[in-house]
Amino acid sequence: MMIATGTDRAEIREELSTSTYDLLVIGGGILGTSVTWMAAQAGLRVAMVDAGDFAGATSSASSKLVHGGLRYLQTGNVRLVAENHRERRALAADIAPHLVKPLTFLVPIYRGGPHGAAKLGAGVFLYSALSVFGDGMGRVITPHQAAAKVPALRTEGLRAAAVYGDHQMNDSRVAVMTVRAAVDAGAVVLNHAEVVGLRRSGGTATGTATGTATGTVTGAELRDRLSGAEFGVNARLVLNATGPWVDHLRRMEDPDAAPSIRLSKGAHLVLRRHEPWKAALTTPIDKYRVSFAIPWEDHLLLGTTDEAYEGDPADVRPTEADIAQILDEAGHAVRGEQLRREDITYAFAGLRVLPGGPGEVAAAKRETVLTRGRGGMLSVAGGKWTTYRHIGRTVFDTLAHLPGRPLGDDLADILPAVPLPGLASPDAVALRLWTDRERGARMDPLVARHLATHYGTIAFDLVKLIREDPALGERIHPDGPDIWAQAVYARDHEWAATVDDVVRRRTTLTVRGLDTPEVRARIAALLG
Repeated sequence: MMIATGTDRAEIREELSTSTYDLLVIGGGILGTSVTWMAAQAGLRVAMVDAGDFAGATSSASSKLVHGGLRYLQTGNVRLVAENHRERRALAADIAPHLVKPLTFLVPIYRGGPHGAAKLGAGVFLYSALSVFGDGMGRVITPHQAAAKVPALRTEGLRAAAVYGDHQMNDSRVAVMTVRAAVDAGAVVLNHAEVVGLRRSGGTATGTATGTATGTVTGAELRDRLSGAEFGVNARLVLNATGPWVDHLRRMEDPDAAPSIRLSKGAHLVLRRHEPWKAALTTPIDKYRVSFAIPWEDHLLLGTTDEAYEGDPADVRPTEADIAQILDEAGHAVRGEQLRREDITYAFAGLRVLPGGPGEVAAAKRETVLTRGRGGMLSVAGGKWTTYRHIGRTVFDTLAHLPGRPLGDDLADILPAVPLPGLASPDAVALRLWTDRERGARMDPLVARHLATHYGTIAFDLVKLIREDPALGERIHPDGPDIWAQAVYARDHEWAATVDDVVRRRTTLTVRGLDTPEVRARIAALLG
């Protein structure tokens, strides 16, 4: 049978239900997608399913940073920072330069603040040294120089600012491109497919209401949340990568499974920006926590919070207290006229998955937790975007060397630097998009830049759609750069099946506050 490489859901369900896979990955966030990509590169038959959209929860609710982690120096974790820098440089130079872009950061130093100029100056110098000075040398600049880079910077009491370099990205677009890379390598994937039970050796299935379960987990029973169709997947090994829901699935395997994780909520705000920023702000709030103010998607991204969360992961959302805290903490360094509530276009929250145990969540280690259940199912949680390839490779290496070798011995070596689809210089793509058409019909430079930095060379596939139907070159909303070709492409090539898939994670309509009822209705009609 042909492998289902398109986005036809019925075809994919048929492929999933009639084959036996080496590995079934449940969960399409950072971890699940990365392990799926690595397993496919190693030559395995691998399937990945997610109850929602790919990166539909925490993995698209990040601070949008690809960074070394300046604050990790505060805890003396120099090795971790160096590892992060290596992955950051690889993503920016070899894997996804079309999706990951450099950004200058300032750390404002105020009188009475938690850190002094000498300490922060030494810190950013060490940080840039661990990056082999790939983003220039960390240094300290004057208040006047800092205000020139960040026009909304509060200068009262400002003594100086430390400068360092990092990178940023659109996490939803990186996720979609990674899913596409996994499928290009041979994986079969389906979103909006919920696990309702686990398959066991002997042909039995277990769900959440069963008693003590026996037998080895050999797959899962699923329900397509969009069509209601039920189907099953057989696999030699099952990986539970469901993030905040990891213990829910572990209890499906073993009702007596003890909790393995705890959750911390992080909320962010997106605001309209009144004037261009040439740098982002990392503002120390106390000895360990910082507040980010980051120019992103022509807007300003503020965050984040860090507090224990014990509710239903599906219900996580920013509260009024979160919004007040984020605006208050941003106000340490950002002037009030840039922090008006009426400028908020979007607020979102996600859940960090932390190792179980005592203590404050803000001080908990951000590490990956890997456990194996009584039925042989592997469960993994934790991870972050900067090192997602490295974590995926590490988890896959663990799977490949399990006792009894359930994945077999005949695995191909994973190449060190397989790029994400669309690899190119975004400047070159934008120039081509702008100059390739007749002078009177040239693409708007802002649209060209937007497509280049969200698709790379795949933007030329969008141009083909526009040539066939010029109406697809029109903006979805006049105040943003997203065009109708993106919505069609998302439907036909990027597994977008719901309006939210399109407006929140395939385009930037929601973060810009442009997903109006009219826009959502037109996209719903487009999706059929």
